[in-house]
Amino acid sequence: MPLNATTRMSSKGQVVIPEAIRKALGLEAGSEFVVVAEGDVVILKTIQPPPMSEFDDIVGEARRLARQAGMKPADVTAAIEAIRSD
Repeated sequence: MPLNATTRMSSKGQVVIPEAIRKALGLEAGSEFVVVAEGDVVILKTIQPPPMSEFDDIVGEARRLARQAGMKPADVTAAIEAIRSD
């Protein structure tokens, strides 16, 4: 069921998300959003960190692709050092 509410922007550009919507979506102080704008539409999309199981899958896939490309741990270390020295 869609929730509707109105709010307004402060002089500092801050927008309050109405309490009913915060509660329905489980939003808390510190929740992060991506803000997308097109025409006169503004969309706030919550950013959720992936669950650890998904993160493990992502790391596993990255390692598989690195092995497939012939990368070695020393290559990764060298790349990190090169970027940090810039």
